[in-house]
Amino acid sequence: MSPDLLYLSNEHVQKLRISAHEAREAVFAAFRDHAAGRNIGLPKSTIRITNGSFISMSSASKVDGIAVAKWVSVVPIEGHQLRSRINGLVCVSDFGTGVPIAVLDGNSITQIRTAAMSTAAAFYLAPVAPTTIGLIGCGLQAQAHLDAFVELYPSVRRIHLLSRSVSSAERIAAATSEKQLKPIVSTDPDKLLRDSDIVVSMVPSSSDLKPFLDARLLQHSSFASAVDGGRSWRSETLSSFDRLVTDSLEQSRSPVDASNRPVECISYQEDLGRLASGSLPVRSPIRALFGFRGFVIADLALAQLAVRKARERGLGMMLSR
Repeated sequence: MSPDLLYLSNEHVQKLRISAHEAREAVFAAFRDHAAGRNIGLPKSTIRITNGSFISMSSASKVDGIAVAKWVSVVPIEGHQLRSRINGLVCVSDFGTGVPIAVLDGNSITQIRTAAMSTAAAFYLAPVAPTTIGLIGCGLQAQAHLDAFVELYPSVRRIHLLSRSVSSAERIAAATSEKQLKPIVSTDPDKLLRDSDIVVSMVPSSSDLKPFLDARLLQHSSFASAVDGGRSWRSETLSSFDRLVTDSLEQSRSPVDASNRPVECISYQEDLGRLASGSLPVRSPIRALFGFRGFVIADLALAQLAVRKARERGLGMMLSR
């Protein structure tokens, strides 16, 4: 094995053109393997600082022949909406030898894998042919989720957009129009919930955040992906969901509140591994919530996919060790 280290920057990862379908299938496979005990993923370890946190995550798969460690910082800076508040790197090692083989930009991998996780859960829990999606929060994750959901559901016609930033909402509205879909910029979260078959909440944490989403307003057949872990949802309304699913029960037992503390009044019933393994039937129509913090198994899946595609296409930069 070469002693050199493959480095994939954000630009390199974008040039790989990992499709939403490829990412979702990789996530499916990784969570099925996890449910069967064919890979290992450890819950997040967090160091909290005054204005943010540092997070470490690790996983390994003998089947895929790799081990992965992800290092992430979450440090918001007021007034810099286009700068990611989440920054990180993914280190990949050979499973058999332990030799580091690649380092990947963690921001791009995180965006792709997060949207892939949302759509993987939606595949099992969402209405069969949704026509309307509501995106709450129009930051960097909104574009990835727009791409992923539109690819999964050709039936979609309208995208509702709610954001504290007018410019962010307009940016996603323009991307929506480019897909020949109708963007609807909203200022009313209640109307958005009533009118959407699928809702994705991506609200960043902040000291002044007050939960404002009422699950009781959702349609009786609907799906919500809480990328924010549930912090934007009013906890007393979460019992309106018929089914509550997370990515890993080992990592998360319940949604979180605006202070990122576990909600005590409700618990997740199952996780994505069991869902993807096909061991649990899905009732329909239902209101379903997929609330998640991001389990490292998905990063393992995307890192393996990215490294393989980079090698096949000769992309990336080789660094001496």
